[in-house]
Amino acid sequence: MAHTPLSELSQEQLAELAKDVRAQYADLQAKGLKLDLTRGKPSSEQLDFGNELLELPGKDHFTDSCGGDVRNYGGGVGIPDIRNLWAEVLGVDPKLVIAGDSSSLNIMFDLVSFSYMFGNNDSARPWKDEEHVKWICPVPGYDRHFSITELFGFEMVTVPMRDGGPDMDKVEELAKDPQVKGMWTVPIFSNPTGTVYSREVIDRLAAMETAAPDFRIVWDNAYAVHTLTDEFPENPNVLEIAAQAGNPNRFWYMSSTSKITHAGSGVAFFASSEENLAWYTKIAGVRGIGPNKRNQLAHAMYFHDAEGVRVVMRKHAGSLAPKFEAVERALEERLGGYGIAQWTRPEGGYFVSLDVPDGTATRVWQLAKEAGIKLTQAGSPFPLHDDPHDRTLRLAPSLPPLDEVVEAMDGVALCVLLAAIEQREA
Repeated sequence: MAHTPLSELSQEQLAELAKDVRAQYADLQAKGLKLDLTRGKPSSEQLDFGNELLELPGKDHFTDSCGGDVRNYGGGVGIPDIRNLWAEVLGVDPKLVIAGDSSSLNIMFDLVSFSYMFGNNDSARPWKDEEHVKWICPVPGYDRHFSITELFGFEMVTVPMRDGGPDMDKVEELAKDPQVKGMWTVPIFSNPTGTVYSREVIDRLAAMETAAPDFRIVWDNAYAVHTLTDEFPENPNVLEIAAQAGNPNRFWYMSSTSKITHAGSGVAFFASSEENLAWYTKIAGVRGIGPNKRNQLAHAMYFHDAEGVRVVMRKHAGSLAPKFEAVERALEERLGGYGIAQWTRPEGGYFVSLDVPDGTATRVWQLAKEAGIKLTQAGSPFPLHDDPHDRTLRLAPSLPPLDEVVEAMDGVALCVLLAAIEQREA
């Protein structure tokens, strides 16, 4: 439904609309809702897709394809079965893939922590001994990424996201600073915008000059196969691209099954150059004696091959797509034409990024909270939760049942409209 732009309404029309919207908001509050759109968690239906894993690998299966006993210690790089399978999924060389336990976020923390304490394989000194460390953060971005670099006290320098990835002119300029040691990325179906990095952006990231020889890009490809359609996005081999550009150690490449099978008990993957992997495993081998190889074997048996992964992901798309359609429908019906909001229309991933009038995102979050609808707090997609425009909200429709998504999104859109009216009245 197309509405007259709010800026074109007369005072009388605005007053009439405000009265109607406030009455609707009072009705919303009276419902006593308890709805949650905060985190991008899989729904129970999605988790059920992986229940076969609970019976794998079975009591008579305890060796991997090379005869290793998965019940025992050792095998710090993971079993070949799952490494080979996931290398096929990612389109990279299997010898450049390590399989770990369930969380790629843990590996990312390790990589930053190890570099901080000891320096990485290209460091002149540990990062803790640097006078100052800076980190490039495309925004809006992933709050848990920012929490890691915040914890270590790095200065987080933001660059805006464009349609095909971050503003590369700004990224390339920042990389000329020797204090800039790294960059966060989510290259396919970015959190929260759903952006897919273009090949041009990828090539520039791989080839750009950096003043710090130990500069690293965390290539967190968490949503590489998380389509909302039947189509899977192109996934260029950044390790090969970087090596050809003369920067083989540039990327720390992350992936996992966390939102493909069971979120808390999946398998995480770290892919990188041989030199990077040797540095990482030397330190990680002191921290632990090996991952849960039995779980890795179960996953290899469950998927069989890369096409098996795609079969599972089509099931996920069937569950998720109607919820994203409900988000789009509610926002368009409630807000279309008012000229007060913009939102992304992702073809994959777990989030929708909603931009509301500058200075109102916190108010929208508060209004939703008071109506029983939990949203990720305004500012979360920015380092230190500081959105300089107080504009962006992240919507996560995956976890609730569809009917709750429909009800929650109608309420969120109403709150956006009320906040915009309040701003016009002020």
